[in-house]
Amino acid sequence: MNVAPDADSPDADSPDTGDAQYARPAEPPESQQLTPSRPRHAPVSPSTAQVFGRPSGVRGSFATSTDNRSPEPQVAAPDPVLAEAFGRPAGSAETLQRDPLATYGQTEQPRTPDDPWRDPESPARLDAPALATASVETPTEAGPKLGVRDILLGKRLSWVALATLTVIALLIGLVGGLMGRYTAEVAAPLTSDTVELSTEDTGGDAGPRSSVAEVARAVEKSVVAIDVRAAGAYATGSGFVIDKAGYILTNNHVISMAANDKSAKLEVVFFDRQRVPARIVGRDPKTDLAVLKVDNVENPTVSVLGSSGDLQIGEEVVAFGSPLGLNRTVTSGIVSATDRAVALTPDAESDTDAVIDAIQTDAAINPGNSGGPLVNAEAQVVGINTAGRLGAGGGNIGLGFAIPIDEAKPIAEALIRDGRVNHPQIGVNASSVRNERVLGAQVRNVVAGSPAERAGVRENDVITSFNNRPIESADELNVAIRTANIGESVPFQYWRAGRTFSGTITPASD
Repeated sequence: MNVAPDADSPDADSPDTGDAQYARPAEPPESQQLTPSRPRHAPVSPSTAQVFGRPSGVRGSFATSTDNRSPEPQVAAPDPVLAEAFGRPAGSAETLQRDPLATYGQTEQPRTPDDPWRDPESPARLDAPALATASVETPTEAGPKLGVRDILLGKRLSWVALATLTVIALLIGLVGGLMGRYTAEVAAPLTSDTVELSTEDTGGDAGPRSSVAEVARAVEKSVVAIDVRAAGAYATGSGFVIDKAGYILTNNHVISMAANDKSAKLEVVFFDRQRVPARIVGRDPKTDLAVLKVDNVENPTVSVLGSSGDLQIGEEVVAFGSPLGLNRTVTSGIVSATDRAVALTPDAESDTDAVIDAIQTDAAINPGNSGGPLVNAEAQVVGINTAGRLGAGGGNIGLGFAIPIDEAKPIAEALIRDGRVNHPQIGVNASSVRNERVLGAQVRNVVAGSPAERAGVRENDVITSFNNRPIESADELNVAIRTANIGESVPFQYWRAGRTFSGTITPASD
């Protein structure tokens, strides 16, 4: 089918002039056009036709143009700064990566070997050998030594040198002689056979030279050492004679082993080393006191008992005993405090369960001093050495405690008389309490029908005073109760629910 060109097309009737812009094919008349009709394209600009159009004279898709065409777009040269920063260095190989060890801008020079002998490219030449051989010189032998004859007769030395040596030798001898003479006159000999040591005659048996020596002489013969020996066990302590019949006062914890083991051997050693067997008269674990008796001892020295109620803080005292088995030991100190409540608890060697109203002293009291007398400056017994606080290494630290003799006397008399002791009690168990509201002994339970129940004491009451003695702990309450008399009413105070109440209570026998 022939199609006529479009009358509106500018190149419809004109032949191909070689322009890059090609004319559209002629469209058929509207009566011959197919529906829908194609949209018309916008005219192509000359610059676009120049870049993307066919070359002049080429009508196919892959035809090769032989005509000269206008210059194609060219890539401009790179900026010098960018070329220096990102381009390859001058003379570098055509590689994609630069040598990381190479120095930019410098040419690496090959290293020249220091030793030409090791350089395979070095030229041949005459030079020193590769290994130089050191020449060894022949050692020179020492010549003969000069003797006296050579020096004096051989003319090997000049007369000037010989005279100089003679003068030097004379000077050395002169100086040595003078020094020997000087030291012989100044330094005395270390030993002598004429020395005799002199002593001062004191005129025989002199009297005591101190107050402690005087007390020791007056008391030492009444003090005894106590030995307890059982199978595989041994205990030692002290005591003192309180009656010519052979009664001896000591601590209960000293003889607890003998009391609980009938096979144990109990002996008393006197000042003159006389060793005699002893028997237990009675003992009281609640006060840590015991009385022994020895027989067939003629005229024993009896201790003089004083009064512990008259003691003053700072008063001098002397402690006697056998610390660590060292009998006839004396230590001295002062009274540090009185009315010090000290608890003694049972252990594997003793059944003592007591709270003592102790005398505190700095006189050394060590294990073995227990049961010995604490004596004042008048040689009167004012206490029984009972306990001591030891340091970390086991030594005495100046904290010793003794039972006051005023409390020990009635206990000893009761033991000698009855063999046992009755103690006052009020029927309560208490524990120490210390807080911002109250200070004292808090009642944990009250025995039914006891003196405390009759006096109106209830659980959780805090007793702050008993028998006119301030109470700050449960131990102080125990001491205050024990020092009261059975059947005799005493005043006391207690704290309850923020209020303090007063009352009286009558201790009963235990």
